[in-house]
Formats: sequence, C-alpha cells, structure tokens
Amino acid sequence: METVTIPAELEAYWKQLDCGFPRVAEVFPDCMREALASLSKQGVEDYIENARFLGKMGRGAEPILIFLEEWPAVARTPGEDALPDIMEFIRKMWKSPNGKAITPFLQSLPVTIRRLHTRERLRDYLAIALDLMERTTSSIHGIHQTFPSPGLPEMFRQVPVLLGQLSLTGLKNWVDYGVRYYSGHPERQIDYFGLQSADSRAVLQRERHGTLLADNERKLDMYLRGLWNEEDHLIPYSSAFDELRQPVPYYDKLGIRLPDVYDDFIPSTPVSTTTVRPEPVEGLCGSTGSPRTDERVLGIDRYRAVLAHVAAHRRWTTAIYADNMSPFQRMAAEFFEDSRVEYLAMREYPGLRHIFMALHPAPAEDACDVEHESGVRHRLAMLSRAILDPGHPYRSPHIIEFVQRFHALLDNSESGTQAMADLAVAFIAKTRLKSDNFANTHFKDTVVDYRDDNRQMWKFIEEGDEEEAFDEPRKIEPGEELKGLPPRHYHEWDYLNQSYRPDWVSVYESLHPSGNASDIDKLLAKHAGLAKRLKKMLDLLKPQDKVRIRYQEEGSELDLDVALRSLIDYRSGATPDPRINMSHKTSGRNIAVMLLLDLSESLNEKAAGSEQTVLELSQEAVSLLGWAIEKLGDPFAIAGFHSNTRHDVRYLHIKGYSEQWGDEVKGRLAAMDASYSTRMGAAMRHAAHYLEKQQADKKLMLILTDGEPADIDSKDGRILIEDARQAVKELDRQGIYTYCINLDPKADEYVADIFGKQYTVIDNIQRLPERLPQLFISLTK
Repeated sequence: METVTIPAELEAYWKQLDCGFPRVAEVFPDCMREALASLSKQGVEDYIENARFLGKMGRGAEPILIFLEEWPAVARTPGEDALPDIMEFIRKMWKSPNGKAITPFLQSLPVTIRRLHTRERLRDYLAIALDLMERTTSSIHGIHQTFPSPGLPEMFRQVPVLLGQLSLTGLKNWVDYGVRYYSGHPERQIDYFGLQSADSRAVLQRERHGTLLADNERKLDMYLRGLWNEEDHLIPYSSAFDELRQPVPYYDKLGIRLPDVYDDFIPSTPVSTTTVRPEPVEGLCGSTGSPRTDERVLGIDRYRAVLAHVAAHRRWTTAIYADNMSPFQRMAAEFFEDSRVEYLAMREYPGLRHIFMALHPAPAEDACDVEHESGVRHRLAMLSRAILDPGHPYRSPHIIEFVQRFHALLDNSESGTQAMADLAVAFIAKTRLKSDNFANTHFKDTVVDYRDDNRQMWKFIEEGDEEEAFDEPRKIEPGEELKGLPPRHYHEWDYLNQSYRPDWVSVYESLHPSGNASDIDKLLAKHAGLAKRLKKMLDLLKPQDKVRIRYQEEGSELDLDVALRSLIDYRSGATPDPRINMSHKTSGRNIAVMLLLDLSESLNEKAAGSEQTVLELSQEAVSLLGWAIEKLGDPFAIAGFHSNTRHDVRYLHIKGYSEQWGDEVKGRLAAMDASYSTRMGAAMRHAAHYLEKQQADKKLMLILTDGEPADIDSKDGRILIEDARQAVKELDRQGIYTYCINLDPKADEYVADIFGKQYTVIDNIQRLPERLPQLFISLTK
C-alpha cells in the first residue's frame, strides 16, 4: 500500500494523533487545515486529543474518520465548549456494552447539532439518549451490564426524522413510551426505535409539533364550505417517514389529501413592495398585511392556501389529454394551469395574493448553471412567480413575453385549461436549451409546496376506448360520493404494560342499509301476547303527575293513617312514630338509552333447540325493546358493530336519538346482517361519544352480545377483554351505566371480568325476545 506523506507543517499534529489507520492518513491533511482555519488554538488541541482517543478505543477507523471530517464544521453551531459533553457521552457508551452505537451516534451528530443549535439543547438531547441507553442495556444476573441496548443505535439512525418532527419534550415522551413498553422485547424495541412499528409512528404523530390537521379539521372544513362552497373529506397523510419521495397534496374521489402537520413558515423572500395590494380578507390568510421576511406564515394559513388552490382547480380546471405531450410540455402546462387558477382565485378573493406570494419561492434569475444543469424547472418557477408578482425582478425577455401573453388571455375572461397547455407548448419550444436534457436538474427554489400534484388535470386515451368517447367532456370533479365518514381513532388499553396504545383503533361509522319495514311489523304481531303483558308493566313505569312520599317528620300535609296509629301508641304508653306527615313529588323519567348490538359472524349460527339463528332472535328482541322504549318516551338509539382487525371496526347506525320509531328505523333493523369479529371496547367508546351528549339524569348503555371480545389480529385472548373492562371504567367516569346481556352459555368465565355485576347471561336464547324488554324495564324502574 502506498504510504501517505503528511505535509511538514502538520507532522507535529500527526505525531500527536498517533494513528495507524491508512484511511485516516489520507484525509488528515485536509481535515487539519479546516480545523486550523475554523477552531481556536485550544479547540485544535482538544480536537487532536479527542480524535486520538477515538482512534485507540478499539472500534476501528470509522469513529475517528467521522470526527475528524465533521467536527470542525459543526463546532461553529453549539460552540467548541460542547465537545466535552459529547465526549463524555461517547466514553459512557464505550465503557458499556454499547460500543457499536458510537459510530451511528457520530454519524448523526451533524444533523443533531444543526437541529438543536445550542449547547444547552444538545445536553438535553444527550440526557435523553443516556436515559435510553441505561434503561435498555440489560444484564444476565442484574449486576453487570451484558447486552447492549437494541434501540439506541436505531434511534441515532432515525435522528433526522425525529428531530425534524419532534421537540425535545416530544422526543423524551417518545423514548419513554418505547422503553416502558418494549424494554423486555429486544426485537420489538428495534422496530419501535427504528420507526418501523405502528406504535412508534402513532406516538411520533401524537408528539409532533406544528399545526395539526386533526386539531383544525372543523375550522378548515368551514373555510372550504364558506368561501368555496365545497364539501369534501380532509384526509391526512404523513411526510415524516418518506425522506426520498416527499408526498404532496392531492385530491381524488375519497377526498382532499393534506399533510397531517404544517409548521409555521418564514418567507425567504420579501413580498415586492412595488405592487399595490388591497387589504386581505380578515380570516382568509390569518394576517392583516403583507408578510415580511421576518413574519411567520402560520400553519393554519398554509392549509388555507392548499385548500384555496385545490378548490380553484375543482372550479376552473377541466381534464385534457396528455398522450401527445412530452414530459417537459406537461410540466409547463401544470405550471401555467396552477398560475391560472390562482389568478382567478385572487380575482375573487384579493387577500389570497399575500399568502400565495409569501409561500411561493422566488428563484434567483442567475441561480441555474445552464452549462451543466437542466433549467426547465427553474424557468417555469420564475415564470410562475412573475405571473403572481407584478413587481418581479426578472429581466428575461421570454419570461416577460409569456407573462404578458398569460395576462392577455385572462383579461376579462377565465380562459381555459387547453389554452394554458397551448401556451406551455409554445414556452417550451421558444426557451429550449441543449442542457434541458441533462440528468442534473436545478431544483433550488422551484418547489411550490402548497400546490397539488395535478393528477386530476390529465386524462389518457386508453386502448379499447370507443372513438366517440374521446370528445366526451370530463370535469376533474372526483367520482362518486363517499358514503361513509372518515374514521375516528380510539386508544386501546394494553394490560401487559398498563398503558394506552394511542390512536390504535380505526372506527368507521355509516348508516345501516335498509330493508323491508313490514318484516318488523310481522315480528311484533308474532309476539302480540308478550307485547300486551309488557304494556301493563310499561304503564306502571310511565311518568305520573304526583306521587305521595309518606312517613315524613315534616311535610306538606298530615298523613291521617299514620297519625291515628301514633295517637293509639301514645295512649297505650308506647313510643309514637313521629313521622306523621307526608309530601308529594312529581314522578318523571329522565333517562337516555343506547342499545349496542354485537353483529359478529357467530350470530349466524342457529340457537340451541331452535330453527332460528341467534341473529333472528336478536332481531325479534330488539324490535320488542324498541317498541317498548318508544312507548315509554325515553330517548334511545340503536347501533350495531363488528370488526375486521383494529384498522377496520364498523359502527352501523340503526336508530338515532332524533329519529322516531318508524318505517325507516324498522327497515334498517330488518336488514341486520352479521359478519367478522367483536372488538367491543372501541365500539363502546364510540357509542359513548353519542350517549354522553344526551341531556339526561341517567344514561344507560345496553350491550347485547353472544361471545367474548375477540379479533383476528389479537393473539392474546385477554387483551381485548381487558380493553373492554377499561372501557367500562371510562364510561363509568363519564356517568354512563353499562349493562351486558350475554347469550354465551360460557360467559361466566369472562363477562364478570368486564362488567363486574352489571350483566345477565341468557342461557335459553329462545326466551331472548321476552327477557330483553323485561331486563330493560327492571333496570329503569
């Protein structure tokens, strides 16, 4: 191997380093020159001393190489005084079984320091990492640490994502969760701290900073409806895990896809002061004047900009054919069309100009090296900025010409998508350069991140299409309307770790399909005798005007029977009863009821000793109960549920509180169907979401089920039982009384664990139509 010669002026430093790695000798001169230029005299001495330690600690050449190359550049940010803190942490890793984590730690250090900036924040970060190391480094006999922390190196590899999304407080909470749940599971610990597990991502989302879509969905929905007369689902996506292919907003038939979080944005370019702008619409952009370079654009305003752009596309864009256009022509057409719909939006709401100009990059005209870089994106970004900002600084005759042509097309008109495509083709033809085909593309200040990906702008001639279909007009409005609502996410209790899994279960709710209402009338006629008996019981429960309260020491009037008896006792020498008065109170019922039906697959089985299925008997029982509650006048709702893993819990509305017991409700009840599994805890939490809003003194939730909570993605049979038990506790704290009617003969093995004493097991399922209304009456006396 060729010997590397160290320059004479650096030989003293090389001898002090005392390193035998040839790879280090190759880079040492350049690293040392950078250190001498950027570090103080004491800083250079510390640099050599600590590099010597890293080279001799037995972890190969990587640690010393990374340190020599990176520290002179990154030391400027936190200051040279931060080096002792870093080296102290490295020594602690070296003395423990975690020596292999030193290299990923050093590799992550430049990003870490750029994110944290100060020595104080770096210390806090090192404290979090040290806490993780100490709590997850394990031993055989509990005395000497033997096994390294599986999660520590994984966390260092994910630092760019973690510190890009979390504050230090959020990072600490994220680490605490992983240690608490997975300290005894090395493989699952690797998945968690490597951001591979669902838990890890869910907790990361919970701890993220910025403006969360989930917290502002209602506000943005009202903005979309009020200003644009648009109604659509806002569906979040995460940009936290895709560093290579950053997703962008888009919309399709399911809804508008938006980032789940937006940080505040500081414009890098001041808004031109030569342009006369009207005052913005209050509340439209969240500001009262033009953004300056030192002003933040709030995250909520970034959402408003995206929605305004998307709504403008939906109003003014029609899809055009893309088959005969080159990639450059299509890209140019998208830039022109984006500018057109924004121009029309600003014409309608002038205040939008401020937010668009603050968020739109302003690329420098000479930033692209046209000899070595493809400049198509650069030219289009300048053109887009120039259309938006009449006070733009660009001098290119092509830019000026096409801006004028654009404004001429939109002068007192809306123009059209095809006209923008024609203008784009002309622009590409007139500005084309030989370097446009280079692989090295100039991207700086060319990404307008509040714009969508324009997927709905294009249509294609597909093989097999009929010729007359080519001219069929196609509005870019998405397809058929989504029938269901976006999912609601609920936590789930993990009894093994005594903590909740955040946003673990997705509950999709919808209106139950309808059937033939007359089928329910036939069931009620079948049980006419039972209904007659129930009616007598119901009459006793109906509210009465006045009820006497006897045996009162103080009351509104004398109770003659008790008074005479007391007088006889007194004359006989016995102690008389002093409670000789009575009072009155108005008797009334103030109760709201939620009937929650388990609609899992097992209901399709035939009941023991019967030709009917459990589902059919449940249908009869619920029909009688619904009729009975309606007679009493209590507000009540009926819903069914089943699940197909935690990602798909279905909640089906059969009757709402505001609906009357009529043919529509009977029709849904007649169409009851059973399938999938029983994730009871999530369904109870969602049902409580509606029940707790009722204005009633007593709130009763009746759960009708034929088995224990279970789902195909839950291997531990106890976990869903314990979650349902925890849900009962949560509902009790909300003032909701839960009661279970269980049709499983083996229910005694588990139902008490969930509901305590608040349950009834009906072994003879054939008696369910009789027992269910009777149970309700006894519970609501």
